[in-house]
Amino acid sequence: MKQKIRVLIAKAGLDGHDRGAKVVAAAMRDAGFEVIYTGLRKTAEAIVESALQEDVDAIGVSLLSGAHMTIFPKILQMMKIKGMEDVLLFGGGIIPQKDIQELRSMGVGEIFTPGTTTEDIICYLRTWIIDHDR
Repeated sequence: MKQKIRVLIAKAGLDGHDRGAKVVAAAMRDAGFEVIYTGLRKTAEAIVESALQEDVDAIGVSLLSGAHMTIFPKILQMMKIKGMEDVLLFGGGIIPQKDIQELRSMGVGEIFTPGTTTEDIICYLRTWIIDHDR
């Protein structure tokens, strides 16, 4: 496993609620991760470009706006175009279970819904990194 896990945390689209993303980013930093937080209202293109420039292991997208079935596929498409198939895309927010299953089938990793502990998110990322020799 590499020295430090690098994670980009992003708020996509018109969603202006960033408290959860900031809590997760702080917990990751406390756990020893290198975290890049993009701020609010980023496009899929801007998220992927930032992730590419920062050479991250994972991209975490927080979505509360209901646009998850548009934004996640767009990010996946941009990641594929940029040759980032080895980077994990995961997310969090208020996302219905049926949509979570569909997003996973597209290639999105875990989707964390309200009530998930930061410890669970950190454990998932560490396990993914180990399992994928990152």
